[in-house]
Amino acid sequence: MKRFLVSTILNGLGIWLVSAILPGVHLNPYGGTELWQLILTLLAIGAIFGVINAVIAPVIKFVAIPLYILTFGLISFVINGALLLLVAWISQIVAPDTFNIDGFTQSGLTIVSLGWAILAAIILSIFSFIGRSLFKALKLL
Repeated sequence: MKRFLVSTILNGLGIWLVSAILPGVHLNPYGGTELWQLILTLLAIGAIFGVINAVIAPVIKFVAIPLYILTFGLISFVINGALLLLVAWISQIVAPDTFNIDGFTQSGLTIVSLGWAILAAIILSIFSFIGRSLFKALKLL
């Protein structure tokens, strides 16, 4: 449970960082613009991202083993970007315009959105790696 909570917080902070850095990724807090609403939004989206990474990602990565071999693992960037698009889609179902990626709408996916999602997934992976490393160095995980 402790690992899931830390992962949710790191995912939330990473999503905030990605939405602050990339112009194609947008985050709007649930219900308003106050700080506590932003924090709850980040925790909710971080939890959604954590559940997707825990449940759906292993299945997709297992099925994509031949693609991992053919692309020397580079397909992982596309898979992580697609999973981030799934998080954006689920968050739009929960509350419209909360977490969205340019070019991604309810009607479908465009190449622009996948590019932003892949770049966001790379930044989020780097941030999560650094955060988890710090927590392990401090012996909190």
